[in-house]
Amino acid sequence: MNPRLLPYILILPVTLFLIVFFLYPFALVAQEAFTAGGGLSLQNFREVVGYWKFPISLRNTLLLAAAVVPVQLALALLMATMVNRMNRGRDLVLYVWTIPLGISDLAAGIIWLAIFEQSGFLNSMMGGLGLIDRPANFLSYQHPMIVFTAIALAEIWRATAIMLVILVAGIGLIPKEYYEAAEVFGASPWQRFVKITLPLLRPSLQTALILRVVLAFEIFAVVAALGGTIFPVLMGEIYAYQFDLLNGGAAAALALIVLAISIAFTLIILRVLRVPKGATI
Repeated sequence: MNPRLLPYILILPVTLFLIVFFLYPFALVAQEAFTAGGGLSLQNFREVVGYWKFPISLRNTLLLAAAVVPVQLALALLMATMVNRMNRGRDLVLYVWTIPLGISDLAAGIIWLAIFEQSGFLNSMMGGLGLIDRPANFLSYQHPMIVFTAIALAEIWRATAIMLVILVAGIGLIPKEYYEAAEVFGASPWQRFVKITLPLLRPSLQTALILRVVLAFEIFAVVAALGGTIFPVLMGEIYAYQFDLLNGGAAAALALIVLAISIAFTLIILRVLRVPKGATI
């Protein structure tokens, strides 16, 4: 076998996988999105953007991402720093913190629904403390902020572990000599974090933020469990177009819009957290 062909043979299975399960379905979705009336058209996009729920679902999706992702980033950085400083019990703590990662979106939504619903834990606790006379319906049209908060808390609890795992691995690659030298020169823990950890963690921060932001725009099951139609989001509207309204063209068009938004934010993150050329750990 020609050694020059070996790299191409090794990447062939991955290439075939991407073609079959990504590029081909993407081409079908794009074709459906740009087809209307028997030919190429932007009618599906005009229909989606002109629908009265589109700006509401877009706003809700962006607000949820803006509220959840920064909190998750701060928590993941704090937790990753704590884990990497531990000498004993590190693996156990990391395992416990990543348990929500193995829970599905819908299961996480149902868990938090059991807390906020009328017969749930929150009402039982407040009733036991004498704060309320009868159970309150927190997840209703009358309490949009509580619905938003419940969804945000469920997402923070469920998905922070995604960023945590990436950041723990990134911090583990930073040579300990850097911290030891900084400590010798009198740098405080905060100065070591700002001057050493954050700059050298940029590649991991890029990966964690891109992955989390993209997944934040795809949130659906948690919202369906806690908010239903009270809190419309883009992925929920895609589901409604495809399965309730049986309008595959509009669903495909909205899916491409979500993809475009995800790509735009990915480019922004890459630009803000770009790693200088030649920089190494």
